[in-house]
Amino acid sequence: MRGIDATDLQRQAQEAQEQLSRLRFQMGMGQAEGLKKYRNLKKDRARMLTVLQEKAANGEVPADAPRAKASSEKKKKK
Repeated sequence: MRGIDATDLQRQAQEAQEQLSRLRFQMGMGQAEGLKKYRNLKKDRARMLTVLQEKAANGEVPADAPRAKASSEKKKKK
């Protein structure tokens, strides 16, 4: 993932978040087939955000990367 461009990585992280929302909804409706896929997708998204954070620390990505948005959403939920 470190070889992927920062903008592509941001786009992929956003798509992963949308897929997670859909899978979470499906699992709430009683369809538990997606549990393994859900867990793997969460891990992949975390990896993407970690690489984005590293790139931001190196100055390769603007400061308004999805990582900052995701952490602020978590604070609002708590």
